[in-house]
Amino acid sequence: MNRKATAAVLGAGSLWGVISIFVRNLNAMGLTAIQISFLRAMGGAAVMVLFLALTRRDLLKIKLRHIWYFVGTGIISLALFNLCYFTVIELSQASIAVVLLYTSPIFIMVISAIVFKEKITWNKLLALAMVFVGCVLVAGLLGGGYALTPTILLLGLGSGLFYGLYSIFGTVALRTYDTMTVTTYTFVFATLGTLPFSDAGGMFRTMAAQPVSFLWGIGVSLICAVAPYLLYTWGLSRMPSSRAAILVTVEPLVGALIGILLYQEPANPTKLLGMALIFGAVVVLNLGQKPEQVTASGDQ
Repeated sequence: MNRKATAAVLGAGSLWGVISIFVRNLNAMGLTAIQISFLRAMGGAAVMVLFLALTRRDLLKIKLRHIWYFVGTGIISLALFNLCYFTVIELSQASIAVVLLYTSPIFIMVISAIVFKEKITWNKLLALAMVFVGCVLVAGLLGGGYALTPTILLLGLGSGLFYGLYSIFGTVALRTYDTMTVTTYTFVFATLGTLPFSDAGGMFRTMAAQPVSFLWGIGVSLICAVAPYLLYTWGLSRMPSSRAAILVTVEPLVGALIGILLYQEPANPTKLLGMALIFGAVVVLNLGQKPEQVTASGDQ
């Protein structure tokens, strides 16, 4: 077991889990969910491109035949995931969106078994079941009487699939490129993918009227995009994608804690049990693990 890689993926999930702080403030200033998604990707792209241009220009070089890697991580995964996920939130409820999103480890486990020949172990299956039940409990869906329409179900499953595909495309890209390169071009292509839906002009006019919004925009880019994607991509280069997918589900646990501690959301026994199951899944996943060999990019 690579403990540093495990810590990196858990750190990524934790940073993604605090995004609600930034989203709530940017929403209050008039930005839509899609605009926040575009702002996050654009800020991440700007920071990474500028940083590499000043420090490691060689890492900005990619081959034309490999463009599909980053179309995969940036447009197919990040941009389409955001569109599906935010549409479910608008049509339904955030709790339903969260549970459907975290079907992603199922997709990753199946695709990884087919494409990368990863073993589906009992530890992974048990952790997967604990994660899904935990998300259901944290979201408060049991006994809620919520009805899923076919549109919401398909979009929700789509968000899980596209979210999970980052691990698949990312694993392939990391065989050729550095973590920094993969992260940078993921943001570049995600920016291109979300631009047509973002009303960028309206977004900047709204932000210009409230200059403090630029600080929140920088925060959502650095804290909830650049840092977690670097951590997750680095960790992904050193462990199987199916394992990373389960570890990163610490995100809803952190999100629930943020809601309880900062926004006085109720902490009922069902939610606490769900949080315990998600945490327990991480423990189960790490029990009895032998040291894992890193992928080809792990020595870089």
